[in-house]
Amino acid sequence: MRRTVHARLLTVIVCVLCLGLGGGVMVGTSMGASNAPFWTETPPTQVPNIQVPNFAELAEHLNPSVVNISTTQVTKGQGQGQRRTMPRLPFPNPFGERDPFEEFFERFFGGENPQREFRRRSLGSGFIINREGYIVTNNHVVENASDIKVSLSDKEEHDAKVIGRDPKTDVALIKIEAKKDLLAVALGDSSKLRVGEWVIAIGNPFGLGHTVTTGIVSAKGRIIGAGPYDDFIQTDASINPGNSGGPLFNMNGEVVGINTAIIASGQGIGFATPINVAKDLLVQLRDKGRVVRGWLGVQVQRVTPDLAKSFGLDRERGALVADVMPDTPAAKAGIERGDIIVEFNGRKIDEMNDLPRVVATTPPDADVPMKLLRKGQEKVVQVKVAELKEERAAASGGGTLEESLGMTVQELTPEIARSLGVSESKGVVVTNVEDGSPADEAGLRRGDVLVEVNQKKIDNLRDYRTALGRVAGGDSLLLLVRRGDNVLYVALKMVK
Repeated sequence: MRRTVHARLLTVIVCVLCLGLGGGVMVGTSMGASNAPFWTETPPTQVPNIQVPNFAELAEHLNPSVVNISTTQVTKGQGQGQRRTMPRLPFPNPFGERDPFEEFFERFFGGENPQREFRRRSLGSGFIINREGYIVTNNHVVENASDIKVSLSDKEEHDAKVIGRDPKTDVALIKIEAKKDLLAVALGDSSKLRVGEWVIAIGNPFGLGHTVTTGIVSAKGRIIGAGPYDDFIQTDASINPGNSGGPLFNMNGEVVGINTAIIASGQGIGFATPINVAKDLLVQLRDKGRVVRGWLGVQVQRVTPDLAKSFGLDRERGALVADVMPDTPAAKAGIERGDIIVEFNGRKIDEMNDLPRVVATTPPDADVPMKLLRKGQEKVVQVKVAELKEERAAASGGGTLEESLGMTVQELTPEIARSLGVSESKGVVVTNVEDGSPADEAGLRRGDVLVEVNQKKIDNLRDYRTALGRVAGGDSLLLLVRRGDNVLYVALKMVK
């Protein structure tokens, strides 16, 4: 009897084992021929072990090289605390009380008494680059200042004078006379910055002197519509009003950027001018007080995927020549509309915006080679660079009619459109408006996108300038303007 029970138990156990094995075989079969796992819980390659660094020693070492700057401006007919929001138009500012790039776009407007004098005080930052007292800051920190005070980390205060300014890159050089050697910073190489790299910002936000914030490089080569040479470093290191002109350091304690702009409605979005841009200017600012730039005399546009295909390119690259101005270096060198410039003086032109920056840093009268593609064939021409005159820069290459408007424009790019929060993908964006000009009187402001001129749609700079060319002096100019979510007509008087 016991043997029978044991035999039955043994039979049950064997059956269960067989079922288990059979089930295992069935599951294995259902997974298919590949034994590859559905997912992995370990990286396929070795991932760097990242640790948050200790910034204390670096900040302590760098602080003495950073200065706080306070300025006083004496103006007439401009009440204190009044923000220039262009109240002449009955449309609300879509960005709220402040424009998104307030440190670039902010200006003040006149009060009731145009002869009354007002004193406006503002704050900024800077950093010492030479022990003799030379300090780098933003142009908009010291522009039109009647009095500049510099405060060192030990609270010692000095009067400063402006040595040179460059509004186009928003860089300025000032100097103090100190009775002691000053601790100067080292200037790094911003071209070696990598997205994701740690950076440190030190400055004077809201008057809270020598404030240290940290973050990473969020992006490089940002175009935000601030000017013709936009090439900003984007960082999430906290930057606020008062940080303008202060240094952005890498982890070696080298300055890699000049903190310049913020988006007021955003968080963790700040912009710094690459220090390599400033390096090209500082010696000229010290010696001449201004910057002399090279000039070519062409209007260029971005090579889109569709244009690249149309021109037979393997990829989007270079700067497409949309127009050649007569009697210019480009015209004399034989450059033609439709040429694609891919190299200038040995430096590759991958993006449209690379060309203005490279040409600007080329000394006038230099005879340099330029490589271009013409109807699919590579061609090298020699071009003698001329000097970019201020009147040319103010008109962005246009004629006297364009100058008379008192505003500068540049072609709208997807990056600028996203930054301004506009739905338009084509047109031109206003980058500067002169006080008291026809554009100013009509209520135009930085960041406005022009989509029509005299009821003719404009897609680019060429369309814009062609439309202006049809307008006689003294005629009224009707513009259709996109401002955030609003669209409005603006009429202004053309003056010859």
